[in-house]
Amino acid sequence: MPTMPAVDEAQIDFETIELLFFAYRDFVSDPDAILAKIGMGRAHHRVVYFVSRQPGMMVTDLLDTLQITKQSLARVLKQLIESGYIRQMAGAKDRRQRRLYPTLAGRELALALSEPQSRRIARAMEELTPDTRASVKEFLRHMRGRDESLEPIDSDLE
Repeated sequence: MPTMPAVDEAQIDFETIELLFFAYRDFVSDPDAILAKIGMGRAHHRVVYFVSRQPGMMVTDLLDTLQITKQSLARVLKQLIESGYIRQMAGAKDRRQRRLYPTLAGRELALALSEPQSRRIARAMEELTPDTRASVKEFLRHMRGRDESLEPIDSDLE
């Protein structure tokens, strides 16, 4: 086991960490239930979501967006292509490029997964003022960003 640095527990914002943990758990629970019915998981959700939001994106762009390795993406992408949710085509100018497009079924799946999440967000924000809504979005923007010194994740995205 590597040596862990000394940490002042009083400096840790456990309340916000737990709020984020439980919010994320519940935010993904609706899509998880839909995906379970078709034998897919969160990895499939992420791929079909981003490909639907950016049709024609290159595989390299998807890898960068998800911050994962090619090996991590390969199985999930193969299953989505074989299941008819994603189409992969060579680039028009550079045939080596692999561009990804949602099929009609893929677009419908992405919308079906996003709809309950959108409802959840709307419910959470319905009583907030426009300024407070903007602050929530700004907070989430500031939460983004991965430590650049970390390598891409080599996992199945789950």
